[in-house]
Amino acid sequence: MVRMGFRLILEGQDDISVIGEASDGAEAVEAVHRLRPDVCLMDIRMPKLDGLEATRRLRQAQGAATDGTKIVIVTTFDMDEYVYGALRAGASGFVVKNSGPRLLIEAVHAAVNGDSLISPSVTVRLLEHLSKPSRAETGAAAARRLTPQELKVVSLVARGHTNNEIAERLALSLSTIKSHLSRVQDKLPARNRVEIAAWAWEHGVVG
Repeated sequence: MVRMGFRLILEGQDDISVIGEASDGAEAVEAVHRLRPDVCLMDIRMPKLDGLEATRRLRQAQGAATDGTKIVIVTTFDMDEYVYGALRAGASGFVVKNSGPRLLIEAVHAAVNGDSLISPSVTVRLLEHLSKPSRAETGAAAARRLTPQELKVVSLVARGHTNNEIAERLALSLSTIKSHLSRVQDKLPARNRVEIAAWAWEHGVVG
């Protein structure tokens, strides 16, 4: 019933097509390998294989078969450990099921565009956790790993701005922003903009 509801919401959008469904985690991993979707909506609690382990397996899979698939966690549970686990496993977003249809659609669009979306109900607690002191690397030492311009981009990413918004704020082209983010990912290293944001909050680059 939940999957049917998601399908109706998503297929109501002109630019979204639902190409497959899975009833458990193992089936979800197989379906992503077979169908290679742009986005996979992954639940946390599923039979056979939970969403965190399924996400880890897809992100750690050898070869490029699933590299292009962005994973958005959609769940009833917004407990902190699930959020941290999902993002660290390589998810591109985290949406609580009661967030409403609009946020679900925005999460899919954000993932396809290389952005990330986390439900507002968990964002504040997530950032509070990540910004707690007690990290081995100080903010100043962490900041020295990046150029001043890269730090500006990272700070805006950590505050939830999209690439287009960052380009407008810094009066730079969109391609320049993408180049900065690519270099930042290599330097940190970070797999996606969620991990860039997490690094910025963890090391006091933003606060």
